[in-house]
This record gives sequence, structure tokens and C-alpha cells, in this order.
Amino acid sequence: MTLPRLSQPQAIDDLLLYRLSRLLAVGGASVIRLCEGRFGITRREWRILSLLAGQEGLLSSQLAERAQLDRARTSRAIGSLVEKQLLQRTPRAGDRRLADLRLTPAGRALHDALFPLVVGINQQLLAALGADEVADLDARLDRLQAHAEALSLQQTDLPRTDRHKGRRGR
Repeated sequence: MTLPRLSQPQAIDDLLLYRLSRLLAVGGASVIRLCEGRFGITRREWRILSLLAGQEGLLSSQLAERAQLDRARTSRAIGSLVEKQLLQRTPRAGDRRLADLRLTPAGRALHDALFPLVVGINQQLLAALGADEVADLDARLDRLQAHAEALSLQQTDLPRTDRHKGRRGR
């Protein structure tokens, strides 16, 4: 019996993370075109709008964690969304350095128009699988995500990186 190429990678095309990255690049290109071409927002801004649509009132640091973005990128995206009048910051009464983030009516309308289109793209992609395969994929993705998060907490000995310059951190 031959092991699946994911179990015994021989080349980059056999690596799980590379294959997922390629799937995201090809499958996500339609979402990026919709976001940028029709709605005038970046994919990062879309992620933030969508997360806030489901849970308003988050702080910037909480949103960065939920979006799995660094705080600087999250802050830039938030600033851009505020400038586009899609998001509002409301300072907290007890500590004005902290601000709750909420969608504006225009931000809500944009999300409500874009979300069904993104759902459609995802459904078209999943149409390659049967219903049982989709359910199985969903469960397996949950397991992989949980395992990846556990591994991330264990891998404290890896060096920090400077992603902007491709160099190791201090």
C-alpha cells in the first residue's frame, strides 16, 4: 500500500500547508476581486468587518487575536475602515485609551451585501464534494485547527521573525 503524499512528503507540492495555501490563493481570488473591485475594501478589511458583524464591541487587541493578524496590521485596517466610514471607535468610559469597535450602518450594509456573495463562492468550491465529504472535511478542519493551536503553544523555542524583511528577529 502506498502512503498518501501528505504522510511522506517528497516535494513542496506534497506539504499540507503549501497545498492549503495554494487552495486559498486560487479559491480566494474571487473573494479578493469582489472585495477590492466591487466593494473597495481589502481582504483584511473584509475579515475585520465580518468578525465585527458577528461580535461588535471588541477592542482592537481582541480583534487582532480573533483575526489572527498582528496588532499593527489590525490597527491600519481599522484606521482605513474608520476613514471609509464603515467602522466606528467608541472610547470606553472607564479608560479612554480603550475603544469598542462597531460597524456603522454603511459597514453593516456592506457586510450584508458582500457576505452572501462570499458564501456563494465557498459553496461553489465545496460543490466538488458530496454532503458527507463536506461534513467530514468540516470535522477534520476543526481537529487540525485545534491541533495546530496546541502545537503553536508548545513551540516556544522557535526564533521570532521579522516578516516584513524576511529576517530573524532578536
